[in-house]
Amino acid sequence: MRGVADKRDRAGVTRSLHVPWQPPAALSPYVRAMTAYDLILDRPGMHRGLPSTSLTLVLPLEQPLDVAWTRLPHTRSRSWSSVSGLHTAPAEIRHRGRLAGIQLALTPAGARALFGVPAAELAGVLTELGPVAAPLADLPDRLPEAATWRERLALVEARLLEFAARAPHADPRPEVGWALRRLSLAPTVGSVADEVGLSRRHLGSLFHAEYGVTPKQYQRIARFNASSRELSRQVRRGRTSLAHLAATCGFADQAHLTREWTALAGCSPTTWLREEFPFLQDDTVSPALA
Repeated sequence: MRGVADKRDRAGVTRSLHVPWQPPAALSPYVRAMTAYDLILDRPGMHRGLPSTSLTLVLPLEQPLDVAWTRLPHTRSRSWSSVSGLHTAPAEIRHRGRLAGIQLALTPAGARALFGVPAAELAGVLTELGPVAAPLADLPDRLPEAATWRERLALVEARLLEFAARAPHADPRPEVGWALRRLSLAPTVGSVADEVGLSRRHLGSLFHAEYGVTPKQYQRIARFNASSRELSRQVRRGRTSLAHLAATCGFADQAHLTREWTALAGCSPTTWLREEFPFLQDDTVSPALA
């Protein structure tokens, strides 16, 4: 399988397995990526789940996912499924030296198609499958019955296809969907509002009602998300430059990059690299909450 390595490196990884899975065309509007992961580390620890433009569904194996929003201990839960919406703060995933399961990065449209609610209802939320998609709540029990990771991925795909085909859902207003696509590329929220023919205030109200974050917050998340992917690519190439990263990803300068990382990830890029090195892989999907 692609991505298998059995070795001990400076970060304490003893085994790292990642199996990416390409969702079929019928799911592509709703599922950006799906991957199986199995990491064994030489000690218990904590992994940061970073803000992302995707919603996240995690189906852990071997042990429940122990997760909470950073500095909000009352949100901590241990469960066999985890759904999280868009968020502007990191999550903390505690582990006992093993992280294994299947993670899906869902589009905001996936919230309506798979859960029957706008993404706004899941923004800043950590919940299980049962409350948002009861027909899929048996997935955690069925996954261990499959013999291989590819069989488990195929099982998840089949269930999502079945559910998405029969679940009623409504699309957001066209202006709001267009704004979502444009905000990652446009220089300002005002320019996107002009494109869709709405005032900035009206666009902000509609956007927040659909996605649970403001256009400006989404733009920040998108820029941060791009920087985390680029930083991972730099590491794999063996050469990192925060100044180049800042310029490439649209930050004013390196200081601006560091401030945004501290606000959204809870640490600087250099701290993240030092602490999260075991979780970097060949894909853009991290092996726990994104």
